[in-house]
Amino acid sequence: MAKKEKSLGYYDDRTRLKWSIISVAVLISIGTIIYTNYLVGQLSERERQQIELFAKTLEYTINETSGSNIYFITDKILFENKSIPTILTDNRGNITDFRNIKIDSTKLTIDQVQARLYKRLKEMRESYPPIPVTVDDGYGHNIIYGYVNYNDSFLLVQLTYYPYVQLSIIAIIGFIAYLAVNYSRMAEQNKVWVGLAKETAHQLGTPISSLMAWLEILKEMPEIREQKIDYELNKDIKRLQLITERFSNIGSVPTLKVENMNLLINNALMYLRPRISSKVELKVHAITDNILAYVNPSLFEWVLENLIKNAVDAMGGIGKIDIHLLRGSENRVIIDIVDNGKGISKQNINKVFQPGFTTKQRGWGLGLALAKRIIDHYHFGRIYVKISEENVGTTFRISLRSATENQV
Repeated sequence: MAKKEKSLGYYDDRTRLKWSIISVAVLISIGTIIYTNYLVGQLSERERQQIELFAKTLEYTINETSGSNIYFITDKILFENKSIPTILTDNRGNITDFRNIKIDSTKLTIDQVQARLYKRLKEMRESYPPIPVTVDDGYGHNIIYGYVNYNDSFLLVQLTYYPYVQLSIIAIIGFIAYLAVNYSRMAEQNKVWVGLAKETAHQLGTPISSLMAWLEILKEMPEIREQKIDYELNKDIKRLQLITERFSNIGSVPTLKVENMNLLINNALMYLRPRISSKVELKVHAITDNILAYVNPSLFEWVLENLIKNAVDAMGGIGKIDIHLLRGSENRVIIDIVDNGKGISKQNINKVFQPGFTTKQRGWGLGLALAKRIIDHYHFGRIYVKISEENVGTTFRISLRSATENQV
């Protein structure tokens, strides 16, 4: 029967909340853009009507014989357009007049002014078709006198880009808020990790001291010495002391030292081999025996133990684990832990380092989360799933800062 993945639920809830917020934000953004585009369309149509009225007024003015009407139309309609850029051309396309186009003619020659006007005219014709102005030729026929060319007013252009500017500002504010909340949450998690580690180290200290005292008493008993019970107890006490040291290091800033990684890894495997299934083969492959890196030995061994124990579980206690040690680029040391276990599904690869996520029935899902914290935060390195294929195996990669013999 397949094992089901389980999680503490925090990250699942947070993911659902994140996508809910993003969905609402996208809907608001789409609604804002649609409504603004509707307003832009309405305003654009209104400006189009104004320009058509402008063109009709020109026609009427040219054909009108009554002087009083001409003055009224000129003052109240033609010269009231103070926002829409407009260029008037004759029927051959020559510019005869323009309005609401800012050109500083004092700093330009006549040819430069003309060049800019014709460039603007081209833009207008690409945006909207020119509106013809027709006149009566005196024989009852209308002929084209000229054209009114225009494009959007500054207000309409602003309104067109307004939602995108608004959404950009909101996105920037949201991103800053996200960073602030994320930093605050990480700081809170750090306090929890540190507090838990210190308290654990403190709680382990008392029984270890008591065990050491009892061990000294037991050493005085001949039957205990003969059966080497004191030797085994001493090994367990040292192991508890190492665990206490690890928690103590997590609860403070651990000291990093230059270590021979080949030697360190093999020492860790010497402890692990008798404590895992004898049907699991452990091998270390190093390009050289002298690969140095900055590590905290006890914490790094903890990471290695977590990865190997997880690999053993993934293989069901039968299989092979290869550890490849090599030098990487940019002064890095690379450690690959390769197993031939059941692998990790694609949808779970990004979850394996989340606290609370586990595929074990009795697991807490904290081992890999702790390993990532040790490598990322304390060793300034990186740990990730390099490759994983179901029913084939998984490769975890650790990247650390390399060192040289001169730094020992």
